[in-house]
Amino acid sequence: MKLKNLILLLILMFTCIVNSYSDLKKKPVVGLEEQLDKTIPMNLRFVNSTGDTLSLDSIINKPTVLALVYYHCPNICTPLLNGLSETIDKMDMEAGKEYQIITLSFDQNETAADAYKWKNNYLAGLEKKIPKDAWQFMVGDSASIRALTDAVGFYFMRDTADDFIHTSTVIVLSPKGVISRYLFGTTFLPFDLKMALIEASEGKSSPTINKVLQFCYSYDADGKKYVFNFTKVAGGILLLFVVVFISILLVKGRKNNIAGQEK
Repeated sequence: MKLKNLILLLILMFTCIVNSYSDLKKKPVVGLEEQLDKTIPMNLRFVNSTGDTLSLDSIINKPTVLALVYYHCPNICTPLLNGLSETIDKMDMEAGKEYQIITLSFDQNETAADAYKWKNNYLAGLEKKIPKDAWQFMVGDSASIRALTDAVGFYFMRDTADDFIHTSTVIVLSPKGVISRYLFGTTFLPFDLKMALIEASEGKSSPTINKVLQFCYSYDADGKKYVFNFTKVAGGILLLFVVVFISILLVKGRKNNIAGQEK
């Protein structure tokens, strides 16, 4: 009876932990949830740097690097675009022919004039000259922006009138708009981006090791930084311990029953 009660208690603990994890899996306010192999809404329309309204299916016809930023960002957006520029210069692939880049502002208040200014700045700063349409800078309305960011699992929130809380990543899409890879941070190895683009052209997808970091860290909106999520990690360790312990008890109980029957 004692063993049965212990197993029952552990099962109850296991159920509680699983239920708590179902809450953790709800859509985050800020952060990123990878949506590999899913297709973005290609019918969405955005405005480019010259004021033309274009649908994604009219633009995305080759492997595409999607960078979600806002142009007046005082924090990580500029380092991200700088890092992307450096990678474009170092990568032995031809932008406009083998791949393209789309930078989209998720601030609905930014305009085509903002996109025009930022596009000219970054194209002028490249050592490797690329066709102007190889790197699109775009803006959009709130509904279209939210539809796209939700589709790729990119969640952000407005912090002040001019500032947003968001993560830093680029998303690699196939020519058909299928999400193939996420690259996190503000600097990108040319080899990593090249491989991601090659995989996207072949229709492959690859999860990132950063999913482990995403599990262990969560965004602190007050401190505006990522912090170690002790509760989440401890819960994961406890869950693993409970599963292993129950398995050991069940195996031992089964062996004892077999031994008793043999006697």
